[in-house]
Amino acid sequence: MTPRDRALGALYGLALGDALGMPMQLMSRAAVQAAYGSVTGFLDATPDHPLAAGMAAGSVTDDTEQALLLARLLIDGEGHVDAGMYAAALVEWENGMRARGSLDLLGPSTKRAVQAVLDGESVETTGRFGTTNGAAMRVAPIGIVMPSDDPDALVDRVVEASRVSHNTGVAIAGAAAVAAAVSAGIDGQPYLQAALAAARIGAERGYWIAAADVASRIHLATTLASPLDPEASLTAIYKVIGTSLATQESVPAAFGILAIFPDDPWKAVCAAATLGGDSDTVAAIVGAIAGAVHGVDSWPSDARATVRDVNELDLEAVVDQLLALRGESA
Repeated sequence: MTPRDRALGALYGLALGDALGMPMQLMSRAAVQAAYGSVTGFLDATPDHPLAAGMAAGSVTDDTEQALLLARLLIDGEGHVDAGMYAAALVEWENGMRARGSLDLLGPSTKRAVQAVLDGESVETTGRFGTTNGAAMRVAPIGIVMPSDDPDALVDRVVEASRVSHNTGVAIAGAAAVAAAVSAGIDGQPYLQAALAAARIGAERGYWIAAADVASRIHLATTLASPLDPEASLTAIYKVIGTSLATQESVPAAFGILAIFPDDPWKAVCAAATLGGDSDTVAAIVGAIAGAVHGVDSWPSDARATVRDVNELDLEAVVDQLLALRGESA
């Protein structure tokens, strides 16, 4: 399997998980089970959904769109992200979403930070309160750009991309864990060890804020996971780890789900999508990491075609440009 297979698997996995979780986001696990039961494919959002009302089956949300926005900035910046340009791009993205009538706009940490930038605050301080999972949900392109053999350099790049909105130790740790797992997967290396190491480095960056340690909670989530009893494991992750917008919940939850389904990426993203809470983000993170580990052919071809066609995605071109920055030929 080539690095391109794995990198393409990561971006397709992110989009697939995002689209699977789209109709279930913000619902409790019990409500998801009552409304949908066992989900094994894409579904339309209900007309009264608070964020995704009327969205068609297979539609992606802000997770995929902002990951691709970050990818474009990395490509234009030759592997680096200018914080001011990032803030401007996020504003432009949200304005475009409003024009399309979407209710799925910037998350709370990003919205607060972007407004601070517009009000003239330095980008060095705008992200000092950002603790939600916005940085982690869109960070996969950094995992494609940065090799896994230099975790400090990888975390430096995560900080660059997180500074404007999520410049706290907990948010950087979560985003670093995801980026490192994707990068290790592309390199054919163990993803969990890479994620834990990067999370520990990331926790020392940015502004300190009172929050549980991400690396410790990733470890805890994996100890709750048993491939022999998926249902009990998912219940434990939902109740003990949590699936909210908080980085220290959703990122560890994703790693726990990956540990339940180590050899079945599709079951992993479907389970993540139906776990409740911030389901689209948790499933997007699961998909990005699983795709990097198992490659693009691990995803059903019809599912890939659906997200590609419904959302008019050209992930192959994006991956080739990101891999060029990593030093890999297409």
